[in-house]
Amino acid sequence: MTAPSAVPVEGHVMGFADDHLVPLVDQGLGNSAYLVDLGDGRALAVDASRDLRALREAARRRGLTVAYAADTHLHADFLSGAVQLRHDTGATVLASAAGRRAFAHRGLGDGDEVGLGGLTLRALATPGHTDEHLSFLLLDGARELGVFTGGSLIVNSAARTDLLGADRTEELARAQYHSLKRLAALPDETAVWPTHGAGSFCSAPPGAERTTTVGAQKRANPLLAAPDEDTFVRRLTASPGTYPAYFDRLAAINRKGPEVLTATPRLPALSVARVRALMADGGHVVDVRPAAEYAAGHIPGSLSDPLRGQFATWLGWLLPDTAPLAFVTGDGQDLSELVWQAYKIGYERLAGLLDGGMHAWTAAGHRQATTAFVPADRADGRPYLDVRQEAEFAAGHVPGAVHIELGGLARVAAEVPEGAVVACRHGERAMTAASLLERAGHTDVTVLHGGPADYAAAHDLRLVQGTEDTRP
Repeated sequence: MTAPSAVPVEGHVMGFADDHLVPLVDQGLGNSAYLVDLGDGRALAVDASRDLRALREAARRRGLTVAYAADTHLHADFLSGAVQLRHDTGATVLASAAGRRAFAHRGLGDGDEVGLGGLTLRALATPGHTDEHLSFLLLDGARELGVFTGGSLIVNSAARTDLLGADRTEELARAQYHSLKRLAALPDETAVWPTHGAGSFCSAPPGAERTTTVGAQKRANPLLAAPDEDTFVRRLTASPGTYPAYFDRLAAINRKGPEVLTATPRLPALSVARVRALMADGGHVVDVRPAAEYAAGHIPGSLSDPLRGQFATWLGWLLPDTAPLAFVTGDGQDLSELVWQAYKIGYERLAGLLDGGMHAWTAAGHRQATTAFVPADRADGRPYLDVRQEAEFAAGHVPGAVHIELGGLARVAAEVPEGAVVACRHGERAMTAASLLERAGHTDVTVLHGGPADYAAAHDLRLVQGTEDTRP
C-alpha cells in the first residue's frame, strides 16, 4: 500500500459507530466505498471498485468476510469489484434489477429489503445520475442509521445527469430532483454516505467532507434549496464540466461484469528493443516518473503521466484502452499501484516496463528528449497556456492566458502558440500537456514549476476571474 493520496484509505464517518462502518476513500477518483461490519463476522461492501486492496485489508483487520456486495448504480468512472467479491468470498451481489446485469446477482426494486442479520438494507429507487440508480437505506429495526446515496444526494450537490447523452440530460435532471426530495424526507439525523465526492468527475463541489446528514443537506445543499423543479434543473445542469473519455465505456463493462482476476496482474520487464517495436506497432509508452525526472530526459513520443492519485484519470482520458502500453518507471515507485490504477478503469493491455529505465535506453544509444521545467521567475516572455479544468481557470488565472483543458489538448495541439509556457496548478498536468504537444510536433515547450499564483507573484500581476474566450 502506498500513500493515502494514491490509493483508497480509511477515514472517519459520522452517524454510525466507527467500529461498524469503514469508509474507504479513493482520493484520485474522488469516490468512497464502504465496508459495514454486520456483527457476526460478515460484512457488506458498498460500491467497491475493482481495486480491492484497501477493502480487503480493512476486512482482514476486523476478521470479516464480505458476504454482500451492493452497487448503487452502473458506474462509469471505475470497474465494480462486486463480481470479484462474489468469486473470492461467495458474496451475494445486490443491485438494481433494472440494470440488466449479465451476471448472477440479486436484483432489487424500489422498497425491496435484504436481511443482513441484525440490520436491514432497503432499496430506494433514486434515478437521475443513471436510470437504474438505487440508494440503500441501512436500518436497525425501524431506525434509519444512514443511507448509501451513490450518485444521488452527495455533499452539497448531486451527481451529473449528462453521462447518458445530451438528449437525456434534462429528463434525468428532473428525475434527480424527485430523488433528492425523497431522500430529504428521511429523518434529519440520518447519515448520508455518498459514493461520489470532491474530485470526482461524476461531479461534486470542492470540499473536504465526504459524508453528511440529511439535516445538514437540507440546510446547506443549494440544490435542495431550489424553489422549484425548473430552478433545480438549471442549477444542476448549468456547468457540469468535461469528463474522461473512458466514462463512455465502463458502464457497459459493469453491466456485463468485469473479468474475474485469479492472480495479481504483473508487469513484465521489457528490453529496449521490445519497447521500440511496441511503439512502431502503434503502442504507447507512458512515463510515470515525477514531472522533474521526465523533464530531465525521456523517450521521445512518450506520455508523461506521473504515478499519483490522478494517474488513472489521465491514462483513461488521453490514451485508448485498445493499444498495448509500456511504462517507464523510477526508483522506488510502486508497480502494484500502477497496475491496479490501470485495471480499475479497464486498462489491461499492459505490455510491461522498460527494464533498466532511461539508463538502459540511453546506454543502448538512443536519443532522449528533454523539456524545460522552470520556476515562475524564469517563465516570462512566452504565451501562457493554462490546461486546468474550466472551473479552476474561472476561479483565478493569469491575465491573457490561453485556456485549453488538458483532456481536449491533443485535438487542438496545432493551435497552441509556439514557445508557450504550459501551466496547471503544480506542474504535473502541465508536463503531461507538454508531452502531448511534443508528440504533435512542438519543439519549444516550457513547463511552469508551480501555478498561476506563483506566476502572478513573480511578475507583479493580479489573477483575474471568469471564463472569457481565451482559446487561441
